[in-house]
This record gives sequence, C-alpha cells and structure tokens, in this order.
Amino acid sequence: MENRRQAADRSYNWIIHVVLIAASIVMIIPFGWMILTSFKTVTEATQIPVKIFPSHPDFSSYAKAFEKTDFKHYYLNTAFTALMKTVFPVLFSSMAAYAFARIRFPGRTLLFFVIISVMMVPNPVFYTPQYLLMSKWGLVNSVTALWICALVSPFATFMLRQFFLGISKELEEAAILDGCNPFQTFRHIMLPLVKSALVAIVIIQLLWSWNELQWPLIINSSPDKLTLSSGLATLVSMFSTNYPILMAGALMAVIPMIVLFFIFQKKFIEGVAFSAHKG
Repeated sequence: MENRRQAADRSYNWIIHVVLIAASIVMIIPFGWMILTSFKTVTEATQIPVKIFPSHPDFSSYAKAFEKTDFKHYYLNTAFTALMKTVFPVLFSSMAAYAFARIRFPGRTLLFFVIISVMMVPNPVFYTPQYLLMSKWGLVNSVTALWICALVSPFATFMLRQFFLGISKELEEAAILDGCNPFQTFRHIMLPLVKSALVAIVIIQLLWSWNELQWPLIINSSPDKLTLSSGLATLVSMFSTNYPILMAGALMAVIPMIVLFFIFQKKFIEGVAFSAHKG
C-alpha cells in the first residue's frame, strides 16, 4: 500500500513538473523571439514565411534605438518615476496598514473597505479626473505628473495589513511596556518583521510603474518627458514599424527589472507566499 502511494506521488510530481516546464517554455518564447528579432534586419523581421534565426546577427539596432529616440531621457524619467511611485506608496501604505491592523478608531472597517473597493476600479476610470487635477495644478507635460497621483497603494495597504494581523500582539504590548509610542512600535518592532512583504511590494510597485504605458502618454507629449514604455510606443507607426529597433529598445527596457527580480526573487516569493497564506 505504501509503495503504491509513493508511486502515485512520483507520478503526480512528474505530471506537475511537465506542466510547469511546458508553461515556462510558452512564456519564454515571446522573450526569445524579442531577442532574436533585435538582431535581424527589417527585411528578415517582416518576411513571409517567418524566419526564426537571423542570417547574420546585426547589432546596429541597439545603437539606432538611441539615435531614433531620446532613450537616455526615457531611462531617467522611468527610473525617477518608478522610485517615487515605490518609495512613497510603500511608506504611506505601510503606516496605513499598521493603523488598520492595530489601531482602533471610529469607522476603521468602513474606511478599509472603501480603500479595498478602489482596487476593483480599472485605472482608466481615474485618468480623466487625474488629468483635470494636473491641468488645474499646472503639471501637465511634466515628470511630476507621472507619480504625484500614486502616493498611496490600496494593494500595498491590503497586503501589509495581512502581515501585521499575523504578528503576535504580545510583541506590541511588550514594546508599549518599554515606553514605545505607536510610531516607535511601528518603526522599530513591527516594520522589521514584515521585510519579506516589503520586498515583494517594492518589486511589484517597481514593475507596475516601470511598465506603465497609458498615463504617461495621456499626461505628457514632450519627447523628453516620456517614459520607456510610452517612448517605445512612439516607434510603432500605422504604416510601417522598424521591429528590430523596437525589440532592441524593449529588451534594454526590461533588463533592469529582470536583474532586480533575480537578485530579490527569494524574498519576493516568500512575501507573496506568506501573504496568500494569511489571506
């Protein structure tokens, strides 16, 4: 009986691994195609039947991506915007999450549900009021407009609240007995205990802000105010598109996020897994 159970477990593990490998290959194919296309000529990238590998790898598309676009400013704008849209949401959302998890105040539950309901609303719904607000403040066509409307993240607030709820109350009570006020308890006791969640949220926020396309195109029109995603979108034409240059630019745009994920992947997976368990 035990041997049958072990054999069944091994078969189940084999099936799971085969499915995961197949899914990984499906997800890797577009990325591999992007890399191969960046080394092709325009003729090879658009010819029919499809040519998978370039006859002679052409590296000129990477240099042309800088020549045809203001790639330097795209990178700087994206990096600065991603930093602002990560630091402030993590800071403010962590404080809000701690308040919702540990501090009792009138209307706490109702206010928390209002914040959570924002997660159910598609982002494009907010674009019109945000644009009108930026226009009133005189921030249209500025880098500040890219991040000023995203100082708090409902998702980060919800996720961190789950973590704070999972921390023993005895630690908080001990800190209070030692003379800590609520902010000191939050800063020195509670926040260090949710490092995995903070790393996961930082990576998620960076990915969202790094890849954001619609809002930068709506709020800015000046080439030196565009981000990587919106700047690369300007390379797509109605009648013709230089796919090798587009793919070269896209590859250079995603490399920082890939490196970041591989550096912090362990903390990221721990944070997401623990959050799912608590949820």
